[in-house]
Amino acid sequence: MRWIYISPHLDDAMLSCGGLIWEQSRAGTPVEIWTVLAGIPDLDELSDFAKVLHFVSGTGTAAETVTLRRAEDQAAAGTVGAKAVHFDFQDCIYRRSPEGEWLYEGIYVPLHPSEADLPGEIARTLASRLEPDDVVVCPLTVGGHVDHVMTRMAVERLGRPLRYYADIPYLQKNWPSLLTFTAGLCSEVHPVSEDGLKAWQEGVEAYASQASSLFDPPESLRATLQNYWESTFGLMFWLSPPER
Repeated sequence: MRWIYISPHLDDAMLSCGGLIWEQSRAGTPVEIWTVLAGIPDLDELSDFAKVLHFVSGTGTAAETVTLRRAEDQAAAGTVGAKAVHFDFQDCIYRRSPEGEWLYEGIYVPLHPSEADLPGEIARTLASRLEPDDVVVCPLTVGGHVDHVMTRMAVERLGRPLRYYADIPYLQKNWPSLLTFTAGLCSEVHPVSEDGLKAWQEGVEAYASQASSLFDPPESLRATLQNYWESTFGLMFWLSPPER
């Protein structure tokens, strides 16, 4: 039985679940992190929005940036003993319409109407790789990032039992919304040791290109993860109540 953590981007599952992934791997459970939006763009230009994000991360072209982020993700997965799997769908900041229009100049927006079929396409791709006994873990979409929302839409189309994780670091600024996102769901806590917390912190630190955009200041990374861990001394998942 594998545990499959669905990650919208090349860092989300590690940010939110790294400590438990380490604990599971150490106990001999096969764990894989599937990053949906890890495609390497073939672009000779960037939108103004993407240029800003690249400036903050100190990276170059779209292809160079995603290649670097894939390498960071492989290193992070190795830190916690997981297998990294990268799919070829692209981050919203690189997606364009057939006419060449940039679809997103922000990330806290609804899915663009032209991409209405994309969640279904992603779901079919994921389904082709899943086994019947796999445990699938999906983002709650706290914070409302369009790519997180789209990923959850796709995963829910699989029609199988799911566990949901709270999106870090978005949760830190959206704690009140957690009650809304988890209404009607059951919760379960998985213990994470201090060694697991340390591995989690080290795993997230592997995403060096993203530190300045994820944590303010970047040096707060370890404290942010520790504060979240201390809320349960583990990791909480939410799941649909069992059918009666």
